[in-house]
Amino acid sequence: MGVISLTEALEIAAKAGLDLVEVASNSTPPVCRIMDYGKFKYQQSKKLQVAKKSQTIIQIKEIRIRPKTEDHDLQVKVKQIRKFLGQSDKVKVTMMFRGREIVYADTGRKIMEDVLNDLADTCVVDQRPKMEGRSMVMILSPKK
Repeated sequence: MGVISLTEALEIAAKAGLDLVEVASNSTPPVCRIMDYGKFKYQQSKKLQVAKKSQTIIQIKEIRIRPKTEDHDLQVKVKQIRKFLGQSDKVKVTMMFRGREIVYADTGRKIMEDVLNDLADTCVVDQRPKMEGRSMVMILSPKK
């Protein structure tokens, strides 16, 4: 409509039964739009609901093991990791070293590699096993 006065714009909006909404206040002169503001807010909330519904939430589950964990117990942990990966969750596998067990970090790394080999068909490695203080951490995510 071009540049018109505020009172004139308000009259036009009132005749149409709509609202005068300021779109860009920083420009000179300010830019306004004649629209049904209630309908606009409703459409925005619907778009937000659809976006929220379609998003996926990824959780990180943690499995803790120790260097002295026996084979059968390790297989139970692997089974649990498979379950988490099946639910599309990421898994943080933590090898905890207590006391003098830190000397056996190479044994811990071998166990982590064995776990990784057991899960090779169902997961992708986000972070290879690395030492963080007194624990070794590996992060796995499900294959697409």
